[in-house]
Amino acid sequence: MTISKKEIAPLHALITISLESSDYQEKVDTVLGNYRKTANIPGFRKGQVPLGLIKKQYGQAVLVDEINKILQAEIGKYIEDEKLSLLGNPLPKEREDFDWKAETLQFDFEIGLAPEIAPALKTKKAITNYKITASDKSIDEQVVRLQEQYGSLHSKDTVEEGDEVTGLITAEEPKIENTATIALKTIKSKASAKKFIGAKVGEVVKVKTKGLFEKDFELARVLGISNEEAEGLAIEVEFSISEINRREPAALDQAFFDKLFGEGAVDSVEVMKEKIKADSEVQFAQQADQKFMNDITEAIIAETKFDLPAEFLTRWIQFGGEKELTEDEAKAEYERSEKGIRYQLIEAELIKTHNLQVSFDELKDYAGSYIRSQMAQFGRMNPSDQEVDQITASIMQNQEEVRRLSTQVMNEKLLDLFKKEGKVKEKAISFEDFIKEAYA
Repeated sequence: MTISKKEIAPLHALITISLESSDYQEKVDTVLGNYRKTANIPGFRKGQVPLGLIKKQYGQAVLVDEINKILQAEIGKYIEDEKLSLLGNPLPKEREDFDWKAETLQFDFEIGLAPEIAPALKTKKAITNYKITASDKSIDEQVVRLQEQYGSLHSKDTVEEGDEVTGLITAEEPKIENTATIALKTIKSKASAKKFIGAKVGEVVKVKTKGLFEKDFELARVLGISNEEAEGLAIEVEFSISEINRREPAALDQAFFDKLFGEGAVDSVEVMKEKIKADSEVQFAQQADQKFMNDITEAIIAETKFDLPAEFLTRWIQFGGEKELTEDEAKAEYERSEKGIRYQLIEAELIKTHNLQVSFDELKDYAGSYIRSQMAQFGRMNPSDQEVDQITASIMQNQEEVRRLSTQVMNEKLLDLFKKEGKVKEKAISFEDFIKEAYA
């Protein structure tokens, strides 16, 4: 057996494996001998089938199977021994005139090699790291939302301003039939909101979907359709009222504070607002970090120059998947994937160079913090350590969740690296201004 490597183009090579019969024949004969012992062929007793007949029926398939096993093992060993860093997987090069009876069998595999790169952490332009503060207005709005969330509902017969209506929403084209609750104050169209005023249980109100809500996702929720289907939808729907309720906000008293934050943790509106401010700014920091991460990775990708074996990767995309693509499909998929491939290589180099690793304890602590933040979003501001530990233990037994959280922890480490080593400028800003500036 011989193995050699020849460069086809920069970062694109051909591995050739040549096999003699002595490399595989003994294994083929052993498998065929085992087949003979167990073969059940009419006219022959079990174990007495002539070996020639076994070879005629199964010889070619066994030969191909055993050679494939040898090739996979040897090419993997060669890549490891030569310390080759590949992009994609080795791609077999087929030959139409291949002769399985030849004395020497030669197999070619195309490979794409990963380039050497030096990530440009110090980008030419400084990347903004936003420090978002919670405004008094946003804190007051959060207090109102919490009062409503923990308030009480009172049934009514007639709709008035500020009420909530529940009912069946229907339309013929497209076909819509969904039961939903709408708070009148969320309706953007004043004309549509006015149609509900004075309506009673059992009555039908007709409204137009265009401009009904501020955002399409609110319309999607109410109609029970996807965000894509709701985008730009302009039809008339019928709302058959089944319930009318007035939501009375919870009083700002000690019972309310204890329900939200735990007994005795908050004893006044002022302390409540301070806690809401702190919790809100933790959430804002996550959005700011995501914006920073997006911006700096875009800049690093743009400024870290290196070549890719584009021809090989396109062929690998075309032939390496479960479904073979056309040449045009493969080229289009490569163009869509190129930026992601570049960042994966940059990320891998940064993790290697800076020895970034995720320990079990880090993963467990991160899971606990994640659980607390998720619970806080639903008003559970002060869950017990025992409750959080139980949920964390359950998550740590789920391998898919562990992989997802491991990726998030590594992203946190990369974020810290970018902030420490990158070219960064700080900017204090309110959340409202952040939204306007960052996503204008």
